Amino acid sequence: MSEDLVVGGGDADVITIWAVAEGWGERRKSKSKSRSKSKAAGGGARSTPSVRLTPKQLGEIAEAEFIARGVELRFVVAKPWGDSESYDYILNARRSFNFWRVQVKSAHVAGEDGTYSFRAHDHAQRSYSAKDIDALVAYARPERAWYVFPVRVVERLKGLKLYPVSRKKRSKYEKYREAWEVLRKPVRRRRKK
Repeated sequence: MSEDLVVGGGDADVITIWAVAEGWGERRKSKSKSRSKSKAAGGGARSTPSVRLTPKQLGEIAEAEFIARGVELRFVVAKPWGDSESYDYILNARRSFNFWRVQVKSAHVAGEDGTYSFRAHDHAQRSYSAKDIDALVAYARPERAWYVFPVRVVERLKGLKLYPVSRKKRSKYEKYREAWEVLRKPVRRRRKK
């Protein structure tokens, strides 16, 4: 990941951090090869051991990529303050009053059968419902595959298995791959009685 840190002076300290998540994995792989060389093997004095990222860090990288993808597709992306809400982001198609509550899930390793597994529930193991979110976006990061599900598709599920690379085992959810247009339609919320 490339980071630029700029600290401004004067009356106010301004700190801007710019993280470019696109292509991060490829750059990390190429850097890790050069880092693994010891000084004796011709490596530089800057050789450092590779660092394993935590699941939380991997999720944060996926969320950064979600923001970038949303903005690239001309959505307004907002993050609620704190972690108290059941959704991660609010997405809005420009010049509309459609605000989608979006939960982002990511997978970073394929299973033995080539599937990517995603949890479709909250921390209390409750399946997401229309009370919680309007859409669930699943991201198979190694394949750069985004799946956009309206909540009605995942409401009663505890998990999803997606097959972004398989030609033989096509998931019934493949029609939701790159289905960003779902988020440009009016949100269907049930009215409280």
